[in-house]
Amino acid sequence: MTLKALADEITARGRGPLIAALMALLASLPTLFTLPPIDRDESRFAEASAQMLESGDFTTIMFQDQPRFKKPVGIYWLQALSVKLFSSSERREVWAYRIPSVLGAMLAAAACVWGAAAFLPAWAATLSGVLLASATVLATESTLAATDAALCGAVTLAMAALARIYLAAPGGPPASRWVKLLFWSGVSASVLLKGPIGPLVAALACAVLALWDRRTAWLKTLGWSWGLILFAAVTLPWAMAVTVATDGAFWGMAVGGDLAPKLLGGQEGHGAPPGYYALLSPLLLFPAALILPAALAAGWARRAEPGVRFAIAWLVPTWVLFELVPTKLPHYTLPVFGALAWLMAAALERPVGRLSRWGGAALLAVGAVGFGGFGLYAAYAYGDVASRSWALLAALFLAAAAIGGGVAMFKGRAATGAVLACALGVFGHDLILGVVGPSLQPLWLSHRVAQALAGAGISPRQGLAEAPVTVAGYGEPSIVFELGARTELADAAAAAQAIGEGRPAVVEGHEQRAFQSSLAGQDLAARLTGVVAGLDYSTGKRQILRIYAPVPDQPPPEP
Repeated sequence: MTLKALADEITARGRGPLIAALMALLASLPTLFTLPPIDRDESRFAEASAQMLESGDFTTIMFQDQPRFKKPVGIYWLQALSVKLFSSSERREVWAYRIPSVLGAMLAAAACVWGAAAFLPAWAATLSGVLLASATVLATESTLAATDAALCGAVTLAMAALARIYLAAPGGPPASRWVKLLFWSGVSASVLLKGPIGPLVAALACAVLALWDRRTAWLKTLGWSWGLILFAAVTLPWAMAVTVATDGAFWGMAVGGDLAPKLLGGQEGHGAPPGYYALLSPLLLFPAALILPAALAAGWARRAEPGVRFAIAWLVPTWVLFELVPTKLPHYTLPVFGALAWLMAAALERPVGRLSRWGGAALLAVGAVGFGGFGLYAAYAYGDVASRSWALLAALFLAAAAIGGGVAMFKGRAATGAVLACALGVFGHDLILGVVGPSLQPLWLSHRVAQALAGAGISPRQGLAEAPVTVAGYGEPSIVFELGARTELADAAAAAQAIGEGRPAVVEGHEQRAFQSSLAGQDLAARLTGVVAGLDYSTGKRQILRIYAPVPDQPPPEP
C-alpha cells in the first residue's frame, strides 16, 4: 500500500486529525518532563499561574507583589487548571504548567487536518497536520508554559472552520452550525489567550477574500447574531472583572505598556527589520521547510482554486503585518503556520518542479546543519561526555532527515520525503531539547540552587527552614518559580539580615564582599552550604551563587 493510499485509509476512518495530534505530542513529550523552567517568559507565566492558585484570585494577574498586566487571563487559567488536576502549586513542577501548550499544539495539528480535508485529498490533509506538528517553532513552543502554542491551536481551529464556511458557498461541503460554533469558539478563546491577534487574523483574511472574489455573501452566513453573543459571553466577564479589580490599570498597562511599544519600536531589544521572518522561515519550519519552495510555487500557480486562495488570504496579509511591526520574536508568526501547511500539502498533489526540489533540499540542509551544530556546540560548551554523545546522535538524526528527505524529493517521491524528514527531524529535536538541554548543568542556575537548598536541608518549600529565601545579585524569574512567590530579590544587606533572622540566603559573586561586610557589621556568622556556578543565558553573564544558612545559636542582630 502506498503512502497516499495509507493516509487516505486513515483519514477516511476519521483518524487523520488524531495522527497529526499524536505527531504534535511526540514532538513535545520528551521535553515536557525533563527541561527545567526557562527564563524569562515561561517562568513568569508559570509563577503567575501558581500565585493564582495560592491566592485564590483568578482575576488579577500577579508576579510576586507586582501586577503582570501584559496578556489576558486565558493561559493562566489553563495552567492553573492543569496544575490543580495533575500537581500542586507548592510542588512547583513546571511540566504541569506546560500541558496547555502541548494540548494547544495538538489542537492546531488536528484542526489543520480537519480544515484541509474540505479541499484536499485525504492523504494530503493528513500530511498538512503532520507538517505543522513537526515544525520546529511549534514543537518548541509546545514544551514551554507560555501562550503561543495554545494561541496557535485556537487560531488554527477558527481559521479551519472559517475555511469550511467559505468553501461551502461555491458548492463545497455544507457548513453546519457546529462548524460556525467552532469558528466563534476559536476566535473567543484566542482573545482570552492573547488579545486581538485571533480576530485580526480572521478579519484580514475575510477582507482579502472579499476584495479578491468581489463577493461577500458568505460572510453573512457566519452566524453573527448568536456568534457575537457567544463571543461576549466568553470574553466580557473577565474583562469587566479585571477593569473593576484594577481600576482600569490593566488596560493602561496592556495597551500603553505592552502593545503600543511593540508597534512603535523594538520592545526589550527584540527589534528587527522587515524580512526577519522570511529569513528565519527555513529554521522555523524545519523539517517541513523541504516543501516550502514548492508551496510558494503551488500557491501562485493554483491561486484561483478556492482552498488555495483561502490559504493565501490567511497567510499573506498577517505575515506582511508581522514583518512591518518593529518588535519581532520567532514565534509571533505561528497563527499563520496552518496556512503554510495547507499550501505545502497542496503542492504535494502534483509533481514538484526541479527548482523547488533543489530549493527545498537546500533549506532542509540549512536547518539540519544549523540545529545539529547548535546542539553540538551547546554540549561541548556546557555539557559532559554523555551530553556530547546525545548531541552527536541528534545531529545524525538531523543529517538523516536532510539526506533522506532530499533523496526522496529528487526521486520524485516528495510526500515520502516529507514524512521521512518530519519523523527524523522530530527525533533530532526531541534529543536536543529533551535530553541534551537538561544535561547542560551550567545553564540551569535556579534549578540547581533549589536542589542545593533541599540537599542541605534548608529549603523553605520543604518545611526545612524559615521562609523566604533572600537572593542577592541574581533576579531571574526562574528563581522565584523554584523557591516560591515570597522569595526576596534584594541586595547584600538584605541577605545578611535574612541570616540574622534565621533564614537562608543566596549571594551572587559580585555581592559577596558587601555581604561579608554586612555580616561583620551585625556580628553575625553564616554557614556556606553550597556553591552553584554557571551562565545566566538571559544576560550572557557568568554567575557564582553561594548558598548560606544561619549558624545555630548565634545572638539575634541588634535592632
